[in-house]
Amino acid sequence: MLKLLQWRRSLLPKNQAIFCVSRLISHSLCNENDACEYDPPFSSVSKTPQPNKTQPRKNAPKPKKAPTRRPLKSDLPFDFRYSYSESSPSAEPIGYRESPKFSPFGPGRLDRKWTGTAAPTRKEPDPDTVAMERARVLGDPLTDEEVSELVERYRHSDCSRQINLGKGGVTHNMLDDIHNHWKRAEAVRIKCLGVPTLDMDNVCFHLEEKSGGKIIYRHLNVLLLYRGRNYDPKNRPVIPLMLWKPYAPIYPKLVKNVPDGLTLEETKELRNRGLNSHPLMRLTRNGVYVNVVGRVQEAFETEEVVRLDCTHVGTSDCKKIGVKLKHLVPCVPLLFKDEQIVLWRGKTKASEN
Repeated sequence: MLKLLQWRRSLLPKNQAIFCVSRLISHSLCNENDACEYDPPFSSVSKTPQPNKTQPRKNAPKPKKAPTRRPLKSDLPFDFRYSYSESSPSAEPIGYRESPKFSPFGPGRLDRKWTGTAAPTRKEPDPDTVAMERARVLGDPLTDEEVSELVERYRHSDCSRQINLGKGGVTHNMLDDIHNHWKRAEAVRIKCLGVPTLDMDNVCFHLEEKSGGKIIYRHLNVLLLYRGRNYDPKNRPVIPLMLWKPYAPIYPKLVKNVPDGLTLEETKELRNRGLNSHPLMRLTRNGVYVNVVGRVQEAFETEEVVRLDCTHVGTSDCKKIGVKLKHLVPCVPLLFKDEQIVLWRGKTKASEN
């Protein structure tokens, strides 16, 4: 045993020889019946292999560079807005909820500059040229038989060529939807709901002006928009899409603390009288409001203050309804509280009676 150890000690280094002796003794002390576990000696740590740098082949194709995207150019003769029927170019905002430098069309995707509310055209269009081009696309007027045939084909509720017009009104991306339907259909059915139905004349005007078509049927909140005899789907106008809905800017306060022509006491008395009066109408959410303006005008012939019950309509829609009634009736909004609208007919009409 000692001779064996001396022979192994001479062949191994000093540190490794001591380790081997200790492992041999511990292994010899363990019997077959003992539960001794044999621990193999530590292996030397190998160096991490470095990856081989493969050289590119001489005839290997070079990677293609991504093509540079040029700004999209559109010759449509009007300013691009999110909504054409629910926003007024004459209304000047007093602030913005997001920076005007962030265009909803995406960075570098449009050759027009975003001002925060619109993307104006680079040059003023010629009205005569625009009218001549629109008349060329529409062609000769439709006969009564042709109109009846189109109305019977597209006016029903199960029509597949339908676009829903909601509280956003005539939006910019809706123009692209209209032209997509006009690829395979002569007319498109438009169903209007919500705040825009207060002024259907305004909706029809912007649909015809922005799309170039013609309204051939109108019944309450249902419209049929005809594309024209000479419409060519392959030469449709370029309509860049908005990638997101921009935040509405901040406008001046709609309801004044003391309206013009009234004192503070008179204003409080009119507001209390309006809140305690019987509501003229109860409006529903996303309803049809085509007769609201006429009902309010008729009520102002005998009443000085009118209340509209807008429960479940929503606060934002209440304010939009008040803005439209202010210009359409016309009247003076006195209060928006708990989804209730209180309207005053104004000093001029009160003095006439």
